[in-house]
Amino acid sequence: MRPHLPPLNALKAFEAAARHESFTRAAEELCVTQGAVSHQVKSLETELAIKLFNRERQRLIITEAGRDYLAVVRDALDRIAAGTERLLQRQSAGVLTVSTSPDFAAKWLVHRLGHFAEAHSGIDLRVSATMHHVDFAREEVDLAVRHGDGNWPGLDSVRLSSERLFAVCSPKLLSGRRRISGVAGILKFPLIHLDSRSDWANWLRGVGIDDADVTHGPVLNRASMVIDAAINGQGIALARTTLAAWDLINERLALAFPESLPVSKTYWIVCPKATASLPKIATFRDWLLAEASNDLRQLKSLTGSSMTKRR
Repeated sequence: MRPHLPPLNALKAFEAAARHESFTRAAEELCVTQGAVSHQVKSLETELAIKLFNRERQRLIITEAGRDYLAVVRDALDRIAAGTERLLQRQSAGVLTVSTSPDFAAKWLVHRLGHFAEAHSGIDLRVSATMHHVDFAREEVDLAVRHGDGNWPGLDSVRLSSERLFAVCSPKLLSGRRRISGVAGILKFPLIHLDSRSDWANWLRGVGIDDADVTHGPVLNRASMVIDAAINGQGIALARTTLAAWDLINERLALAFPESLPVSKTYWIVCPKATASLPKIATFRDWLLAEASNDLRQLKSLTGSSMTKRR
């Protein structure tokens, strides 16, 4: 059974009064009235059945018993303060575990981890790439980047950025004798598909091309594989803004066709609502948003208005 403990406010009032040798100055420090401090100390003396102060000519003289008890109380308050500080530091630093899809980790996050480490050396970032949506209540994960519509009940969701779908290829395919010229030029090259060949058929209809032959080219099951195949010159791929941004900015990819289409689902930064304002989570979320915003600025300068056509 836990032993009985005096009220914390009474202990704080006693410690402050003993340090200042004055109820008035203790009250000023604690932002309460002089009467409140006097009442707290008197209640503590009554509960302990021990006199802690002698009141002599408007002065407080701590008793021998009070002096002995003061050492215990100060040690306890110091320990509480130190423990609280350590706890707060862990909220703003320490280990931060992030869950993302393998595609987002490979094509977006991994290229930037060095920048985050340099700017936030106090945060020990752990990244778990997985296809399943983590259960924050059961798994030791602080934050996740999910692809979807942002509707996850009970979670705080912030959209990483808007996205579009556009055709990309190796810059080599845009020069030389077999260079791409318009949509007809795209169809002369292998089309790299994600999961099925319906992706290209839908995209081409969206940019005004019906009944195109999209039966050629490999079908891959990971978006990151599709993008890497395009980088290696194996054909033309469809890519989302987020996953292709780094390769476009660094000229490993180029736009094969100027028009693009909006997509309804995109990437979201999610975490439990109860922890959304923790400093280390807010720091990482702000960093993700800043990186994504910088990507869009650079892409706009590279592609002009092509990122906003065909709504």
